[in-house]
Amino acid sequence: MKNFQSKIWDWTKSILIALVLALFIRAFIVQAYKIPSGSMIPTLLIGDYLLVNKLAYGIRNPIKNDFIYFRKLPERQEIVVFTYPLNKKLDFIKRVIGLPGDTVEIVNKKVYVNGKLLKEPYIQFNDPEIYPKEVSPRDNYGPVKVPPGYIFVLGDNRDQSYDSRFWGFVPINYLKGKALIIYFSWDSKNFRIRFNRIGKLIQ
Repeated sequence: MKNFQSKIWDWTKSILIALVLALFIRAFIVQAYKIPSGSMIPTLLIGDYLLVNKLAYGIRNPIKNDFIYFRKLPERQEIVVFTYPLNKKLDFIKRVIGLPGDTVEIVNKKVYVNGKLLKEPYIQFNDPEIYPKEVSPRDNYGPVKVPPGYIFVLGDNRDQSYDSRFWGFVPINYLKGKALIIYFSWDSKNFRIRFNRIGKLIQ
């Protein structure tokens, strides 16, 4: 009987330790996400599963939208996960286009940062129509200067993305991490499963 109780206790301890480790890793180190929309096509497909590095920009407070220790800003054109500013219950994933102090302007779908055309081999357009600024900020926007403590983000599926053009800047303390690797993706158009690092997909 004592041997059986000892084994039960050992199993319980192992499960508790594994659970604590899993919660710690999820809260501070790496978290898995599933892509729910097509705003990042072709880089990220609907239903893609990816891992996000939560230590990329510092150590986050797991309870509040803030950093215990902030290490660095994201780099321009990195893909980041963040708390959606208009609904803190939602997480969004987009690409960083403007950093604090940058001036961002979109002219006929082309993005300029600090007056220079941004090379974006990763984007796609599926609507040939170009809207004037007075009708929609989708194709013509700004120029706007990114304020201190904020970033400007866009989706790769540029005509079908709800992003900073429509709802504004993202507070830096809302950053949750950097997209690291796609660990599972089903490409139904080509009937294949793809596995890839984010970096390889955006080069």
